[in-house]
Amino acid sequence: MSPSSRARRAAPGRARRARPRQRSALAALTVAVLGALLPGTAYLVARRIRLGTLLTTLSIALYGGAAYVGLRRRDDVITWALDPGLLLWMVAGLGALALVWIVVLVTSYKMLRPLTVGPGSRVLGSLVIGLVCFGMVASTAMGADTLMAQRSLVQKVFSGKGSKSQTRPTITPRDDVWQQLPRVNVLLLGADDGEDRQGTRTDTVMVASIDTKTGNTALISLTRNWMRMPFPADSPLHKVYPTGFWDPAKGDKDQPDYYLDAMYRMIPAKHHGIIGPSDNEGADILKLSIGEALGLKLHYYVQINLAGFAQLVEALGGITVNINYPVPVGGNDDKKIPASRYLQPGPNRTLNGTDALWFARGRYNVPTGDLARQARQRCTVKAIVERATPQNVLSNYEAIAKAGEQLIRTDIPQNLLAAFVTLGQRVKTAKITNIDLDKKKNYPNGRNPNYAGMRTIIQQALNPSTKPKSTPTTPRHTTTTKPTTKPTTNAADLTSACAYNPGPPG
Repeated sequence: MSPSSRARRAAPGRARRARPRQRSALAALTVAVLGALLPGTAYLVARRIRLGTLLTTLSIALYGGAAYVGLRRRDDVITWALDPGLLLWMVAGLGALALVWIVVLVTSYKMLRPLTVGPGSRVLGSLVIGLVCFGMVASTAMGADTLMAQRSLVQKVFSGKGSKSQTRPTITPRDDVWQQLPRVNVLLLGADDGEDRQGTRTDTVMVASIDTKTGNTALISLTRNWMRMPFPADSPLHKVYPTGFWDPAKGDKDQPDYYLDAMYRMIPAKHHGIIGPSDNEGADILKLSIGEALGLKLHYYVQINLAGFAQLVEALGGITVNINYPVPVGGNDDKKIPASRYLQPGPNRTLNGTDALWFARGRYNVPTGDLARQARQRCTVKAIVERATPQNVLSNYEAIAKAGEQLIRTDIPQNLLAAFVTLGQRVKTAKITNIDLDKKKNYPNGRNPNYAGMRTIIQQALNPSTKPKSTPTTPRHTTTTKPTTKPTTNAADLTSACAYNPGPPG
């Protein structure tokens, strides 16, 4: 074959290879950057057909799989996000994906860039590609931080396989959890362990009784100064306190060391290990006693450290509440220390973390004292539920997760977290009500509450169509308060109870 024939055969090949390099440097840079949105497409433009087709197909499959999982397998996504081991693999996978993404971007630009460009174009191209790679690394790092924050939260807050509890129910996660628990009762504790206190006091005590099918939730508030809290007849504590948690030798008078808010610290200190091994003995004791007092089986507890509560509200971006009367910030009735300032009345007040904390707990010179505070605490819970939208939680997730590590203790096990997240979504769109335990009839003071009357009210509120059943109770000191003969069901809608109605608490 003559040299001229070889030249004619080679010329078309050289033209085909050179054609992609005939575009401008700016066009090459634009194609490479846009190609990062769908890796592989820039390879196709550069005539690397096989490799480009493979990468583009894989990219489309990855996007399609992500869309399918996000739209049709949300429960699985929740389950994965609550598995510490799987979260670690997700971090590794995210790093590998980012590395492949950067390699594809850089090689795409090198294949598309003209062979001969000026130094200015080279510097500009390198700068743009470097910035895009930096953005990829930064976004990957943010994603990895979020996954690690989630992993740390799950491991530090929620109970693992080795956790110990004397009151937690036995649930089979493989079956439908909420068929096993058609109604779940969760004890909510606000623990105050400030510097001026010896030990921890649970100043805030509520029970959330949740219909797991509808998400409808009834909140029951307990008063901190209740005495004679009962224990189940089969509990070792019943032998120690057969007539409830109080000291009969001191007579029928206030005994602060025997208040409900003192049980968490006092009983474990006096009778450590009496109920058996427990990760949080005080919480388990409260679950037993409060469940007996209210006629409910308390399945789980969630304990929040009030001293750090402000962090959670700040992480959520604040909460919005209606303030109907001046709420004190600070102050002490017993020591006659006045409040430093007041949260002023008004509708739709946005509160930061500190103000939200005092809205929930302030009571200096407030009429009806603890009852007014309980009402505001229920409104605070409602405001947090409303504020915790998926968008808000995701955008502030790392801060929320870190706050949660410091604030929350619970005996909810890790293997039930996905079910509780699903239940939480139902609660968010369902009805939240308050069950009024009738202070005038059942506890005009805290020295000898009528727990039998409270149990009747709760049974009628939770099961209005059924006739109240008598609940076995611990033999107690003869009550001086008459039982409620005509118990009334009072499940007030919190939307109305927390509305803006200026005036002092009733």
